[in-house]
Amino acid sequence: MVDRTSGVPAFRQVAADLREKIVSGEFAPGARLPSEHDLVETYGVSRPTVREAVDVLRGEGLVTSEHGRGVFVRPPASIQRIARSRLSREAREPNRGALLADAAARGFTPSGNVKLRFEPADGRAAGLLAVEIGTELTVRDRVMRADGLVAQLAVSRLPRELTRGTAIEEVDTGEGGTYARLEEAGHAIGSFAEHVGARMPAPDETASFQLPTGVPVITITRVAYGTDRRPLEMNDIVLPANLYELTYEWPAD
Repeated sequence: MVDRTSGVPAFRQVAADLREKIVSGEFAPGARLPSEHDLVETYGVSRPTVREAVDVLRGEGLVTSEHGRGVFVRPPASIQRIARSRLSREAREPNRGALLADAAARGFTPSGNVKLRFEPADGRAAGLLAVEIGTELTVRDRVMRADGLVAQLAVSRLPRELTRGTAIEEVDTGEGGTYARLEEAGHAIGSFAEHVGARMPAPDETASFQLPTGVPVITITRVAYGTDRRPLEMNDIVLPANLYELTYEWPAD
């Protein structure tokens, strides 16, 4: 029952109690929440109050509604993105870098498509790639899927002086991908930096990922540097937060 003297709106009290039960595992991932009628009886509140409480949880991405079936606890992330080793040379040489490594770890079938274009560098790209504004860039715009569902959007940009005459300007870059082709062209990769953020999705991202209401996206901007610290590539990556868990490991030295 809610505390009418607490000063906290009833719908927030109901949402807080349901949230605690979800986090504690009392309502397990994929489980159906009690019916609206049962929640009204349990908390001694009206149907509109229960609906407001569920809307709060839906907005937090904790539950999802299925028409005619009810409200369900959202399952946890199903793709683990292990950042430390995914782009290592050891992973890339057998063609097991990036999404292929995620697929091998989680047992899904990866696929995707690539669109190529060329464009002048804007201010942001010029800053990240250490080139002049207007410098010609090669752009690889990719949609990546897991078992047929869109799981990642990625747009990489490289100075065209590095890609001209290489398979980087082809849809299929071959085993090892872009980074292998860069190294074959004499641009040894020394390090990567990733800048991670989160935001609510744009309408086209909601449609591509088939995102339920209230689910954000994870944004990652990765920059690949040569051994001389020259930026070789920038990659803007968007991930649906309901699918991904990001894992970072590093030594304690």
